[in-house]
Amino acid sequence: MPVETLRIDTLVIGAGQAGVAMSEHLSRQGVPHLVVERDRIAEAWRTARWDSLVANGPAWHDRFPGLEFDGLDPDAFASKDQVAEYFEAYARKFNAPIRTGVEVRKVERTVGRPGFTIDTSDGVIEATNVVVATGPFQRPVIPPIAPQMPAVTQIHSAQYRNPGQLAEGAVLVVGAGSSGVQIADELQRAGKQVYLSVGAHDRPPRAYRNRDFCWWLGVLGEWDAEAVKPGKEHVTIAVSGARGGHTVDFRRLAHEGITLVGLTRAFNGHVVSFESNLAENVARGDENYLALLDAADAYIERNGLDLPSEPEARRLLPDPECMTHPILELDLVEAGVSTIIWATGYSVDYSWLNVDAFKADGKPRHQRGVCSEPGLYFVGLPWLSRRGSAFIWGVWHDARHITDHIVKQRTYLDYRDASQRISPPLKTSLTGVR
Repeated sequence: MPVETLRIDTLVIGAGQAGVAMSEHLSRQGVPHLVVERDRIAEAWRTARWDSLVANGPAWHDRFPGLEFDGLDPDAFASKDQVAEYFEAYARKFNAPIRTGVEVRKVERTVGRPGFTIDTSDGVIEATNVVVATGPFQRPVIPPIAPQMPAVTQIHSAQYRNPGQLAEGAVLVVGAGSSGVQIADELQRAGKQVYLSVGAHDRPPRAYRNRDFCWWLGVLGEWDAEAVKPGKEHVTIAVSGARGGHTVDFRRLAHEGITLVGLTRAFNGHVVSFESNLAENVARGDENYLALLDAADAYIERNGLDLPSEPEARRLLPDPECMTHPILELDLVEAGVSTIIWATGYSVDYSWLNVDAFKADGKPRHQRGVCSEPGLYFVGLPWLSRRGSAFIWGVWHDARHITDHIVKQRTYLDYRDASQRISPPLKTSLTGVR
């Protein structure tokens, strides 16, 4: 590839939902910019998800304001391919300046003048501003307790595609957030014996009283909550849009054949031990579920809405055997477990950002995406400004705020440049002065 130096006002790194949103707002404000993406637009939706994945929110909600999903019922849940195609269509809508196949290798502060020097696989770029839009799902995390067991295949949920890729035998799925629950359910329906390790979680209703939970979180102000509630910093959400959308019910999963176990604690050879907190974790999930129903009922009453009552939503199935007599140890060999799927989340990787922008824990120092390092911005991270920041619609609003900040800074720079221009002599007259 030819080596070139490109100078641009703002460089956006990443062309997923965050990068496309940034490009739209920058285009509207007339800010010269370029978006670089190492793969294709929305590549993570194409190749870092399992085959049957659908969005966890309905199409009317999980989209940008300026475009609906083509040919999809607003209450349906878009497939991963439909989501990727949506972002491609959205980028075409305003002719986004996206350059694909460009990997960013290093970003560092330019010496002696404002801005950054960016080393890429397609040459050097100099930019006054850099927006990191690489999202929160960069490096799959498998905890250090993972055993060294050649006889058992271990993969992260990012590597899972479908039941057919797994060897014969039972499966242990570690992690019961949205990914772990959906994968476990799919494997059980495909005839697999599944053990599902359940930790602390929230489990909202898929829908209640004829409204999706995304609607309820909106009218109740939960999407706009600006701070994580104490004790909820690392709690996952168990929700699913699979098979038309349904409320995740761990008791029902157990009655259908999945064996629930507590939080995975340790491995000793081929024996895995679990915490004795399964019933407690499920009960706390129930509390979260019922609390949202209570809040929804109160909202309906307070606002006089005519929405149908749904008393059956409060009926819980009886505790299954695996909850009343929990398994605390499991011999993987005796149980015939041939695969462990770690649905244990992701971490970020900013090793290529050689700037003074990070706290001791490696997280960026920022306020609503505006970094402590002047000219550097982050968008698409969870809780960037609110609870909804990492969701499709939320990232669009955060991108607008960051664009406004960039435009404001450009105004200051323009004023500095104007003050240096040579002005005509000031003409004064004392006529009429007393």
